[in-house]
Amino acid sequence: MNETVLVLGANGRFGRVVARAFADAGWNVIAQARKPLVDSGSARMRHLGDAVTQTDNVVADATGAAVVVNAMNPLYTQWDSKALPLNAAAVAIARALGATLMLPGNVYNFGSPMPADLTEWTPQRPTNRKGEIRCRMEQAMRADAPRSIVVRAGDFFGGPGTGSWMDEAIVKDLAKGRITYPGPRNLDHAWAYLPDLARTFVMLAQVRDRLAPHEAFHFCGHTLTGDELVAGITRAARRSGILRMDGDPVVKGMPWAPVRIAGIFNPMLGELARMSYLWREPHRLSGDKLKKVIGMIPHTPLDAALETTLAELKLSATGHTAAVTGAA
Repeated sequence: MNETVLVLGANGRFGRVVARAFADAGWNVIAQARKPLVDSGSARMRHLGDAVTQTDNVVADATGAAVVVNAMNPLYTQWDSKALPLNAAAVAIARALGATLMLPGNVYNFGSPMPADLTEWTPQRPTNRKGEIRCRMEQAMRADAPRSIVVRAGDFFGGPGTGSWMDEAIVKDLAKGRITYPGPRNLDHAWAYLPDLARTFVMLAQVRDRLAPHEAFHFCGHTLTGDELVAGITRAARRSGILRMDGDPVVKGMPWAPVRIAGIFNPMLGELARMSYLWREPHRLSGDKLKKVIGMIPHTPLDAALETTLAELKLSATGHTAAVTGAA
């Protein structure tokens, strides 16, 4: 493989993982990030420090890129002001390069109530602003990018950095013998282990010329009930020495009522409260369409994925976390 990919937001959580996956697969990687690259060890990776909004500069410095990955993800509280302009810049860059634009999507498009089984043909009926933004991003890609691929996935876990439900809430107090689960523990919830998702992007990029001009795929990842996730985390924590207690960790729920009240004054908590339905409505992503295109979908066994995730978070038996957050 001697092709070139441009990763926009290469210092972000997904950006770092997908840039590494393309480099490992033999691609030349142009890694766009305003700050020096956090992961800069690969000889196949070249840093591009232009701001994404300086589209002419990015295009000039990324000539030859056949694929553009939009890995940019604004802060949750800044979606209204930044998500669509950044997406528009990514579309403009892909159009100028004549490249295929790829985007990691999510399940916000489907709104609430959400069907339990989500396929690429499930009607999109967003019921909040974030879902509307996601739909508009995909619409802009179909309308203006030469070619586009959206890969919708569940909640992220794994990979370097922090900023997901897994590390910010669920395992935050694991070393102290506590797990927080945000919803009923008997319902399915979709998860995406980032290294698996990144390898899926590479595999789709390699067959892009065999696809329709604009495609959407669902990445099945790991579908887990709360009980299944808690059991997996417990096993991984015991093997890694994070849990040194005799009994099982205490599992507590998310105090959503106080979160909603606090959200009146705290924008981040307010945004989280508006998305809380995702924990009350069971859902899984079907990978049937994706499997027909790439064959075997990358899938790390749950215990191995969770053990690696806890190691990357650098949780210790004393209860400290030493993970470094990557900025998009």
